[in-house]
Amino acid sequence: MPLILQSKRLSFACLYLLTSLVLAFYVSISPSIKCLFRASPYDPIQSPLFSYPSSYGEHKHVLPTFRSSCSSPVFFSDYSSVLKEIQQCCQEWKNLPLRYMQGKASTFGGNFTLEKRISFFDQSDQKLEFPCGFFKLFPLNDYDHAAMQSCKGVVVVSAIFGDHDKIRQPKGLGSKTLDITCFFIFVDDVTLKGLFHHKLISKESNEYKVGVWRLVNISTEKLYKNPAMNGVIPKYLVHRLFPNAKYSIWVDAKLQLVVDPLLLIHSLVIKEGVDMAVSQHPFFVHTMEEAMATTRWRKWLDVEHIKMQMETYCENGLRPWSQSKLPYLS
Repeated sequence: MPLILQSKRLSFACLYLLTSLVLAFYVSISPSIKCLFRASPYDPIQSPLFSYPSSYGEHKHVLPTFRSSCSSPVFFSDYSSVLKEIQQCCQEWKNLPLRYMQGKASTFGGNFTLEKRISFFDQSDQKLEFPCGFFKLFPLNDYDHAAMQSCKGVVVVSAIFGDHDKIRQPKGLGSKTLDITCFFIFVDDVTLKGLFHHKLISKESNEYKVGVWRLVNISTEKLYKNPAMNGVIPKYLVHRLFPNAKYSIWVDAKLQLVVDPLLLIHSLVIKEGVDMAVSQHPFFVHTMEEAMATTRWRKWLDVEHIKMQMETYCENGLRPWSQSKLPYLS
């Protein structure tokens, strides 16, 4: 065989080997690099939203995900239409003229019986006052309260009390999402002290922000002694704290939001034609499993109160999960 043909085959072999190595390297690199070439200006923002000092450890205790941001089932191919639809919904939305009971009690809920609470469901009388929290003072600063009132459209809310978790920045936000989405996280003095220690916020200002999250400092002096109890307050009363927001998402501080909140709302609420979507617990199927884990991990030290709570649930009809409860997976 002529030498020139042999050299051509050698060149093709070398080119094939080089191409294979490049492709293998491309597949092995991180999801953020693989998403660098954005097909549309609406595609996810890939640059970090905030740079943490190494001492803070924002990934500590976070529940991991094995799904890359590029392979999400609610990806950005329809982002522009989703954005326009939610913007239109928020512009047309008018807050319901609900009236809420006021008073003083030892708890935020007011200690109403289950039967009494059920009696308020499916009421059409607009003059009727509903029992819906804040029977105990929730200390808010005027400037935080004003910022919460001005939040319209979509709000994403979280809380850290007792410095038990880390502030985690969301990933995969669309380029226009921050225009109509507010991010608020409630923290107590203990958590705030830790943020000062890591120099994430400055003591020179009373208004704090870490990345996309605006911090709302809550004094727990007159709240519950248990940090977990205090975290439940904003979790269940988001609609009261942000009355002008049409849609809200609660994210536990042990989780990191890795899908654009607008896509979550559209795929789980708007598209399904429902009022609320509840995430499946990553580990437990039944409420009793969660109660036992909470006791075992000493997340809640008052075991007797947990026992009393579970007994109350069972008395009001709670039964173990079974196949008959499908399509509800937990």
